[in-house]
Amino acid sequence: MNVQNDPIAAFHRLHSAGCFVMPNPWDVGSARALEQLGFKALATTSAGLAWTLGRADNQVTLDQVLEHLRAVVAAVNVPVNADFEGGFAVDPTHVGANVKLAADTGIAGLSIEDSSGDEAHPLFDFELAVERVSAARRAIDESGTGIVLTGRSEGFVCGRPDIDETIRRLRAYADAGADCLYAPRIERTEHIEAVVSAVSPKPVNLLVNAPFTSVAEATRLGVRRISVGGTLARTAWDGFLKAAAEIADAGTFTRFDRLPNVDPLFGG
Repeated sequence: MNVQNDPIAAFHRLHSAGCFVMPNPWDVGSARALEQLGFKALATTSAGLAWTLGRADNQVTLDQVLEHLRAVVAAVNVPVNADFEGGFAVDPTHVGANVKLAADTGIAGLSIEDSSGDEAHPLFDFELAVERVSAARRAIDESGTGIVLTGRSEGFVCGRPDIDETIRRLRAYADAGADCLYAPRIERTEHIEAVVSAVSPKPVNLLVNAPFTSVAEATRLGVRRISVGGTLARTAWDGFLKAAAEIADAGTFTRFDRLPNVDPLFGG
């Protein structure tokens, strides 16, 4: 199969067996670099994109995200999964409409999360959250694209780290048509195993944003897909900010040493 001609089929195939790493670029250059390093699929990051625009995470607009998706998809030949946050709407009908817009960008998959943005009630009510995933499923089916739908439960991100509730939601999202399930910020082995077992045989995505595991260990636990969220972008920002702070504070440039030659990544 030619991945360039059929990225959606390639993305489905990656989910069928084994474990693959789907790192998260934040712009066209980082996407091309990751493809050059041999990764078989990529995923966007809402935080990484927001920082390139001088905004905090969750402060980008639907139009900005759609533009970003089109640019990243056009830049690489591997499947691209979209961090589509909460679908940029609350009402399931509007979520479905926005999912169709995203599907038109050429992405191979997208995720819909259940974070509400309300500090008092940080997760959408259970029934509404399930309806939103169902709406995304219908939209994908109506689009005829067959892109991979990932259902995300954000309890461990937004201060509701209840593994039983997380599993209840992920099971419901699987029943509502999610192809892959994802609970970012779970790290304990028993939690990972419990999620994998609860939604089996559907695949599970694991966020690795700290050195708590390895690809080999995640594979042993039954994880099918690994992403890193905004952590590669944070790594880049770490180097940039430390070098800039040294210049501003000390007037020295010691971090300008043993830096990589980037041009060869892009044919220079």
